[in-house]
Amino acid sequence: MDLFFKVRQYVLGELDSMVAAGELPSNLDMAGVTVEPPRDPLHGDMATNAAMVLAKAAKKNPREIAEKLAKRLASLDIIDSSEVAGPGFLNLRINVKVWQSIFSKVLELGNSYGRTGLGNNSRVNVEFVSANPTGPLHVGHTRGAVFGDALSRLLSFAGYDVTREYYINDGGSQVDTLARSVYLRYLEAHGKDVAFEDGTYPGDYLIPVGQALKDKVGSDYIDKAEHYWLDDVRQFATDAMMSLIKEDLASLGIEMDNFFSEKSLYGVGKIEEAIENLKSKNLIYEGVLDPPKGKKVEDWEPRVQTLFKSTLHGDDVDRPIKKSDGAWTYFAPDIAYHFDKVDRKFDQLIDVFGADHGGYVKRMKAAVSALSNDEVKFDIKLTQLVKLFKNGEPFKMSKRAGTFVTLRDLVDQVGSDVTRFVMLTRKNDAPLDFDFDKVLEQSRDNPVYYVQYASARIHSVFRKADEAGITFDKKQAMNERFETVTHEAEIKIAKKLAEWPRLVEIAAKTNEPHRIAFYLYDLAGDFHSLWNKGNEISELRFIQEEHHRESCIKMAMISAVLVVISSGLDILGVEPATHMN
Repeated sequence: MDLFFKVRQYVLGELDSMVAAGELPSNLDMAGVTVEPPRDPLHGDMATNAAMVLAKAAKKNPREIAEKLAKRLASLDIIDSSEVAGPGFLNLRINVKVWQSIFSKVLELGNSYGRTGLGNNSRVNVEFVSANPTGPLHVGHTRGAVFGDALSRLLSFAGYDVTREYYINDGGSQVDTLARSVYLRYLEAHGKDVAFEDGTYPGDYLIPVGQALKDKVGSDYIDKAEHYWLDDVRQFATDAMMSLIKEDLASLGIEMDNFFSEKSLYGVGKIEEAIENLKSKNLIYEGVLDPPKGKKVEDWEPRVQTLFKSTLHGDDVDRPIKKSDGAWTYFAPDIAYHFDKVDRKFDQLIDVFGADHGGYVKRMKAAVSALSNDEVKFDIKLTQLVKLFKNGEPFKMSKRAGTFVTLRDLVDQVGSDVTRFVMLTRKNDAPLDFDFDKVLEQSRDNPVYYVQYASARIHSVFRKADEAGITFDKKQAMNERFETVTHEAEIKIAKKLAEWPRLVEIAAKTNEPHRIAFYLYDLAGDFHSLWNKGNEISELRFIQEEHHRESCIKMAMISAVLVVISSGLDILGVEPATHMN
């Protein structure tokens, strides 16, 4: 149940009545009419822009429309007052009984409260992480992993059929470098002295892989030429790294639905099929690109290449798909991979890239646009960098990976729940500072603690009720009218709960799961405020030992809060707390 949607329907109904009465012309486009929380809560409970967006087409003064609409809305039982503000905005105050009814509705629907039919079960492919299989995941990957998983959970909650996918970059030269690095660790396991040349991976995480290779093949590869062992070691090393990556993801509670190998595109006609599709649309040609901007002409050598007319689909320049020597560029398998996604009949594709892939956005959007004839919606979300701090200074935790801090290091330090929540406290394309002191601090400045503390406090109320012999009947609570819930701090919580369905829909439409974290922080703040007022006003305390029915009503109220907190934390992939130290 979305109360904002319901009130909007009332507004649209009264606008239709104004059209029927000749107060507005017919055939007005009502799509832009919104009902949402006002910027300043002092102005009312909800605000509508109806008069402002219809005035031009109606050829009327917006304030004139607003005044007539206000009189009609004020006559409805659900609305206490309707006031015109400024040039024609309309501020509405909703009847207290409506707010009181929110608690029983949340309890009735349980974790279905806020779920929408927005997605209509349409199929969405969310590709995220997709790190090169050359080592453990690092902190930068962690943010993309958490964001992609939370987005997938959010879209599922909003009614989409979501497939989580990881693209294994196992078709390029980096996996050959991985194989050579593992071979060095293999020799080392045999007691030989080795030197890691520039370009190889010296991280300690490859030591057990080299030992495992020794256990498998013994001394078969010692003193053998590279062509003898390279293919086998490449596959062995890639499998070992993917096993490590899957363990890293599991430590964050992330499970992929599909792993797609880049290598599977080669030698089977997949790349050729995708390029042929573009060629059939006259989007492939032989040509010479202009010199890159910012480079001197003498430093640039013109050469004929096979090019994709990506500029016809919104890109800045056409893109090479084949080098002058006949080899595919890195872009060609990317095209083929997305052609495979289109061929799998997804209605929407979402790619989650790191900030360093910003230059890929336009070319990939152009490719999907061309391959799908603009029929498949495609969004690319970039995740910005994460900076680690401790004691106010940049923090390095481990050299196990050689040059970077790993995902596992982070999770081992602060836990999965803290890691996930903190990664979602900023919009994905904004830089994020991960301060180890702050994320473990027990204060309202730490959003993880603040939300979890609300959950734990609610559980503590139920434990105290048991000790006092007060039995809470959830089914009975659903039938309560909550007429004794009248304090402004209690009604404020009802208003915040009423925003949940609308918030979920907005977050899903914009692919922004961080909105859930922000909402939970605000909801927790409203709950803690009510808790603190109970220390001053006895009637607001959740346990009224002399009044069991009133205690049950208040427990029903905070049960509704717990329902929404639990649903929100589940979208973020965080377990709600039942106890706090």
